[in-house]
Amino acid sequence: MTAAATASQESLKQHLNVTGGLQLNGTFRVSGAKNSALVLMTASLLTEDCVELVNIPNLTDICSMSEILESLGVQVTRDSDRISLTASNLNGSNPPYELVNSLRASFFSIGPLLGRLGQAKVPLPGGCRIGARPVVEHIRGLKSLGAVVSVEHGIVTASLPGTRKRLRGAQIVLDCPSVGATETILMAAVLAEGTSTIENAAQEPEVQDLASLLNVMGARITGAGGPVITVEGVETLHGCRDYPVIPDRIEAGTFLMAAAITRSPLRVEPVIPEHLSAVLQKLRDCGCALEIDEQGVTITPGELTAVDITTQPFPGFPTDLQAPFMALMCTAQGTSVISEKIYENRLQHVAELQRMGASIRVDGSTAIVEGVSSLSAAPVTGSDLRAAAAMVLAGLVARGTTKVSGLKHLDRGYDDIESKLSRVGARVNRNSV
Repeated sequence: MTAAATASQESLKQHLNVTGGLQLNGTFRVSGAKNSALVLMTASLLTEDCVELVNIPNLTDICSMSEILESLGVQVTRDSDRISLTASNLNGSNPPYELVNSLRASFFSIGPLLGRLGQAKVPLPGGCRIGARPVVEHIRGLKSLGAVVSVEHGIVTASLPGTRKRLRGAQIVLDCPSVGATETILMAAVLAEGTSTIENAAQEPEVQDLASLLNVMGARITGAGGPVITVEGVETLHGCRDYPVIPDRIEAGTFLMAAAITRSPLRVEPVIPEHLSAVLQKLRDCGCALEIDEQGVTITPGELTAVDITTQPFPGFPTDLQAPFMALMCTAQGTSVISEKIYENRLQHVAELQRMGASIRVDGSTAIVEGVSSLSAAPVTGSDLRAAAAMVLAGLVARGTTKVSGLKHLDRGYDDIESKLSRVGARVNRNSV
């Protein structure tokens, strides 16, 4: 059994005991962004040289990605929050199913493998079961770049036709601004012949971070962070040293909401405010005072009133913070309407919040939340990564001690959550069954 699988199995046997009613205070330290770190790691496949990343969070997903890259022949060295990846001796283009199935981000390897080796075979991905999340856009983009792509028996096979040595530049228009598809196409296009454009591209900070790393490695990318990205293909990329992963905006948002739900003043840093503009505005709207500077955000909650949110691609309200925000709205005055427009199965946390006394009714992909005066502790389970975080937030304010299961999911996206919360005054303990 792999190290990541062993950690995941351990998480299945554990739960968190979260004591409610305590005030938070101090400074909460935000780790590097999981969703950025994972794709930056796959970018190491594009060069023979060493790619060194810093500010890497300690998560099971990071361990899984390391094992996937090692299975392809990448030399991976981890030291604290630093990781070095050297793909000078790639021994394959076919990561094993048992590794890929547990991690959706592993599918991103198809772009750099195809761009560098001219072929790739990657199983269809796994991850949290929150919706279909099809890879059609990824495949269509690779075909536009000249690849021959087929899907059989759960395996996506991509290769260059005939005697071609490189992909060729193309104009690609995405049907929807998919982060994953944008990143896959971006990594495939950097080594292609000619110029590529990606229209209706995802504008998320993680896409900007990937483009920034690739440019440091010698790529020629402009427009990342906007709806049109232009890529001038180059023949080779080189390595880099000490590239810092951006702070995790989802972790930062989660713990700003932890401060709000416990009505506690808290400092959260480091934060890049423009990565959280929509979230910060909703926190202001519901009654929180925010002091923002270059290093982070200080939040001082007041009397919370209900506000509505609709999840949207960046720069809109992120789907990954919908569940934590719903937990917050459970204790706000008034009625809020929370509409999930990204993933069709991302309201599974409603039943668990109801178990704790929340008043929520669901109409399709919309939840109507009527604030209650208090929540009460109960045994609950996080059905996915962000749902598990919502259970922890609800537990921080509930009367009694909440038992939160589903840590297999939580540990995929939050680095040592119990220690971080304990350092700012919460009482959160991990226990084994």
